[in-house]
Amino acid sequence: MQTPFDEMNLATGGQRPHYDRYAGWLGAQPEQLMRERREQAELIFRRVGITFAVYGDKDSGEGTERLIPFDLIPRVIPSDEWRSMQAGLAQRVTALNRFLHDVYHEQEILKAGIVPADQILNNSQYRAEMHGVDVPGGVYSHIAGVDIVRAGNPDGSGDYYVLEDNLRVPSGVSYMLENRKMMMRLFPELFAQHRVAPVAHYPDLLLDTLRSVAPQGVSDPTVVVMTPGMYNSAYFEHAFLAQQMGVELVEGQDLFVDNGYVYMRTTRGPKRVDVIYRRIDDDFLDPKVFRADSQLGCAGLVDVYKAGKVTLSNAIGTGIADDKSIYPYVPKMIEFYLGEKPILNNVPTYVCRDEKDLAYTLAHLSELVVKEVHGAGGYGMLVGPAASKTEIEAFRAQLIANPRNYIAQPTLSLSTCPTYVESGIAPRHIDLRPFVLSGKNVRMVPGGLTRVALKEGSLVVNSSQGGGTKDTWVLED
Repeated sequence: MQTPFDEMNLATGGQRPHYDRYAGWLGAQPEQLMRERREQAELIFRRVGITFAVYGDKDSGEGTERLIPFDLIPRVIPSDEWRSMQAGLAQRVTALNRFLHDVYHEQEILKAGIVPADQILNNSQYRAEMHGVDVPGGVYSHIAGVDIVRAGNPDGSGDYYVLEDNLRVPSGVSYMLENRKMMMRLFPELFAQHRVAPVAHYPDLLLDTLRSVAPQGVSDPTVVVMTPGMYNSAYFEHAFLAQQMGVELVEGQDLFVDNGYVYMRTTRGPKRVDVIYRRIDDDFLDPKVFRADSQLGCAGLVDVYKAGKVTLSNAIGTGIADDKSIYPYVPKMIEFYLGEKPILNNVPTYVCRDEKDLAYTLAHLSELVVKEVHGAGGYGMLVGPAASKTEIEAFRAQLIANPRNYIAQPTLSLSTCPTYVESGIAPRHIDLRPFVLSGKNVRMVPGGLTRVALKEGSLVVNSSQGGGTKDTWVLED
């Protein structure tokens, strides 16, 4: 692996220009002050209830509520880098929405042989129930979270890559908003010294996006956030976004279908619902269509949806576009649907259903990262360079038994950012999840959620694996 690209520090000494002012400030801060600020942040986050549920805790055997560690040192992105990234994100999500419309309608990309038809039509994330169903504006993924990493080059520069696309129910935006609020509370002087692009208007953009995709003829739509309930790992975020948008937070039991429309129960009687920002997987949405044992959904919801009388954000069936086995084809989608070259590159990927790719992967397991195509949260993956021989051999058996279930990628030397850990300030690997909103327009707030692998040397940034988060600054000058 190459030496990691350091977001703040130059290999030759000193700081990158966009960090100069911040580095000067940081160097003048007493150690005791920083420790006190970190303790203060933890106390406030705990009081507010900003937690993340981790299931199957190995010590207790049960799920536990944990704080997501918050780091005091921001990740700073200069304005020119953000402009390029923003253009690449808009291009990518637009192409993915075009792809979703296509595979549920004419299937031109399959007929052209660009994406193998069996890889779509036999995929568990492909929902045949959506074939021929029109959704408002042709937009399937209204809220997308695109994971971006930066890898170092031999000349000391760094290039951005898309690591994966999250188009179903991407989470984490509440932490982005709360991180900014915390930084402004702890270090107000920094925001007087830097022109940091704001992110606090995200809930307004989200609500505007959801309202813009209401069913035809609805001029003043009623929007709700649908949650599986308080035991879901991201429940804090569901409640937070509903509160920030000023809309109702509902569970499946709060909704019912009557005479071709969806209603929610209120103290003033039934109220028609027009747009549902659902944080529930497809399988649990409607027991009449998907899992009959689901207690989380609303019976009859899919019929109303297919009739165009309610909008679901994100649409049913979006999972086919963030399946990791489909990811390698996204650059070709951009060229096919938009006639453009991708602005943001993919990480080179080996699709293990392909015999040659499988053979290469099996021969280089100790060098690669291997992931389940439907995996999430850092589970079901092998990080070859960090794995023992026993772990590699156990994973090899799984891979041989079910190669279609895996992809493999080079172990990128993810960029690092100075991070405040127990021993002081040290580099830790990071990624970035910008949130892209698609309605009548494609919009996003500057930056996103920076996740950080707090364990020294670790490349796994997921909160479920002990990762933390940072505030992300996009400079306006």
